[in-house]
Amino acid sequence: MTNPRHPFELNIGFLITAEVGTCRDFPFAFDEIGLGEDLSLTNFKGVVTFSRTQQGLLLQGKFSCNADLECVRCLEEYAQPLVWEFTDLYAFTNKSMSESELLVPESGRIDLAPLLREYALLELPIQPICKTDCKGLCPTCGENLNKMDCGHRQDGDDSP
Repeated sequence: MTNPRHPFELNIGFLITAEVGTCRDFPFAFDEIGLGEDLSLTNFKGVVTFSRTQQGLLLQGKFSCNADLECVRCLEEYAQPLVWEFTDLYAFTNKSMSESELLVPESGRIDLAPLLREYALLELPIQPICKTDCKGLCPTCGENLNKMDCGHRQDGDDSP
């Protein structure tokens, strides 16, 4: 059972002394969850698997959720689906550390929230668009052209 205040903090201490090859799954499902003050996710589902290896604990994760974003064309809020997978190694010693520079904490507790936040942020589009055929806002009156045609003539593209 995870702590409701820190839902991504896991006790993996038992895996440190387990035999090589021992695995454990940790599933997650939240209607709404925050990863930091500025990232709220809905329909959050996923699972992480920790596997004991010679070098440390191999972490494999697979997640999906929705992020509420604002379209850069029409400025309407919409739910952007996000899906990501990752693999990282929590090393036992500095010698076996991978490029992620993650070490198994002495406490045997790992907080996945910062790692999940990083991977979720990497999935966010740089210029979020609610739908591929979004018409945006009228440059004359600012009306959302997806909702109604304001009647202003849209000039063609002036670029060569």
